[in-house]
Amino acid sequence: MLDLWYKNAVIYCLDVETFMDADGDGSGDFLGLTDRLDHLEGLGVTCLWLNPFYPSPMRDNGYDITDFYGVHPRLGSPGRFVEFTKAAADRGMRVMVDLVCNHTSIDHPWFKSARASRDSPHRDWYVWSEEKPEDITEGIIFPGVQEAVWTQTEETGAWYMHRFYAHQADLNIANPEVRAEIRRIMGYWLEMGVEGFRVDAVPFLIEYKGLKEEPDRDPLLLLSEMRDFLSWRRAGAILLAEANVERETVPEYFGGRAFGSDERMHMVFDFPLNQRLWLGLVRRSAAPLIEALRSRPGTMPVHAQWGVFLRNHDELSLDKLSEAEQKEAFAALAPEEGMRIYGRGVRRRLAPMLDGDPARLALAHSLLFALPGTPVMWYGDEIGMGEDLDLPERLPVRTPMQWSDERNGGFSRTKGDLVRPVVEDGPLGFHETNVAAQRDRPGTLLERVRAAIRARRSAPEIGWGDWTVLDAPDAVLALRCDWQGGAVVTLHNLSGEEAEMSVEAEERLMPFLASVDTVEPVPPGGTIELEPNGYRWFRVGGERR
Repeated sequence: MLDLWYKNAVIYCLDVETFMDADGDGSGDFLGLTDRLDHLEGLGVTCLWLNPFYPSPMRDNGYDITDFYGVHPRLGSPGRFVEFTKAAADRGMRVMVDLVCNHTSIDHPWFKSARASRDSPHRDWYVWSEEKPEDITEGIIFPGVQEAVWTQTEETGAWYMHRFYAHQADLNIANPEVRAEIRRIMGYWLEMGVEGFRVDAVPFLIEYKGLKEEPDRDPLLLLSEMRDFLSWRRAGAILLAEANVERETVPEYFGGRAFGSDERMHMVFDFPLNQRLWLGLVRRSAAPLIEALRSRPGTMPVHAQWGVFLRNHDELSLDKLSEAEQKEAFAALAPEEGMRIYGRGVRRRLAPMLDGDPARLALAHSLLFALPGTPVMWYGDEIGMGEDLDLPERLPVRTPMQWSDERNGGFSRTKGDLVRPVVEDGPLGFHETNVAAQRDRPGTLLERVRAAIRARRSAPEIGWGDWTVLDAPDAVLALRCDWQGGAVVTLHNLSGEEAEMSVEAEERLMPFLASVDTVEPVPPGGTIELEPNGYRWFRVGGERR
C-alpha cells in the first residue's frame, strides 16, 4: 500500500543556524533545535524541512556545499544530527533535508581536482568550455548581483558553468558517475533518519545547458531514477521539487501513469498559486486565487501533491505575474526599492508585508491550511516575526528565531556576535513579538496558528480530496473538499468589509474553526456573515463518516 503521509502533513521549514543556540557560540545548532522540538510538537508540526546544514564556506547561506556527507562543525556533528532525528521521530515528526545537487561550492574537493587539470578524474563532473562562450550573461538567475554564468579558471584557462553564483559550479548530470553520486548522497541521509528531500533548483538540475554535445538521454530520467532509488531504499520517503515553472510543464515533474511517464516527484511547490495568492491579498479579492487553482493540471496521479506556502526562505518571486500586476503588488508589499530584489521579488517577511495586522495574519494562515495541497510554513511566521532590511540580498527573512524578550531574543546566551543580528526594533522585534509572550494566551497569533493546524490535521479532505469553488462574493474564497464520504467547507473573506453569503449543502454546516469566538451551526441554505478578514471552517453534517 502506498504511504502518502505527506498529503495530510504540516511542514515547517527552518535554518538550524538561526533557530536556537545551545552552546552559546552565537550560532544555532542541532542541540538547540532538539531542545526546541517541544515548541514544534505543541504547534502541531508533523514534518521538519531543514535548510542546508552541510560543511560550507557560507557564501550562499549553505547552498554552496563542500561536503554532502557532513554536518557543518558550527552546527554540531553527525552524532548530534542522529540524536535530533531520533528525538523528532519520538514526537511523531519526520525530517526532510535540502538536496542541493545542481552545483557544488568551488571549494569542494571535486571541483578543486577538476579545475587543477584536464586529466582529473572529476573533470567531467562539471560543465566546461575551452573557449569563452559567446554570451556569458545569458540565463543569469540573480540580475543585479550575478555578473555571468561562465567563469574562467587560472589553472587551465577553461570556463566552467554556474547557473547561480560564480562560487557554485554546476555539476554535469550527463555523467553517469555524477548521477550515481546523487543517489549515494540520498542513501546516506536515508540511513541517518531522513524521510524526504526538498530538491533544490530542479529546472536547472534537469538540463544539459553548456554541454558541447547533449547525450541521447532525456534529462528528466534523473528524476525517475531518484524516485526509483528512494522507493527501494525507504518506502514512504518523498521528493519535494522546488520548481517555479509554468503549469504546462508541471506534469513532467510529477510523472506517473496519469501523465504518461515514470513516477517522479511526490510534491511540487505551487509557485503560480503563491504569487496569485499575494495578488489576491493586495486586491482584497479571491479571483486571482480561484484563477490559479483552476489552472492546475486536470487528473493528477495518486502520488502527486502540491506544496502550498505563504513565504519561504528565498525572495517572494512575482515573476509569473504580468508587468502591471507586479507593479501593483510591489506598490503594496514592497513600496521602497530596498525591499525588492532581482527585479522580480520581494525580500520581506510575511508579517511586515501585511503591516503586522493581527486579523490579516490570522486570515493568511487559515488560508494557507485551507488551500488544497500540503501547507509549508517558514519558521517564525507563527508568531509574526519581523525582518532586517539592512542585511544583504535574501538574508532579511533569515534572522534568529525570537523566543523571548531576553537578550538576543532568547536565541543565544552569548555576549558576542550572533550568526546574524536578531530583529530588535519595532512591534515585530523580539521585545514585543516572541514565543514566550504568545504561548497559551488566547487570541495571539501563535494560538490562532496552532488552532488552524489542529483544524487542518483533522480535515484530511483538504489534502486528499476533490475540491470545488463555491459561489461567493468576489472577496470571499469559498472551497468545498470531499473525500471518502466526508466534506469540509472553508470560507475566507479577503476584504476589509463584511461579507454575507449562503452555502448550498444537503446538511447543516457544523463549525470547527473561526476568526471569532462563537459560531452557530448553519442550516441548509442558511446565511453566513463574515466579518472583515474573517474566516470559517465547517464540516458538512458534523463528524466524518
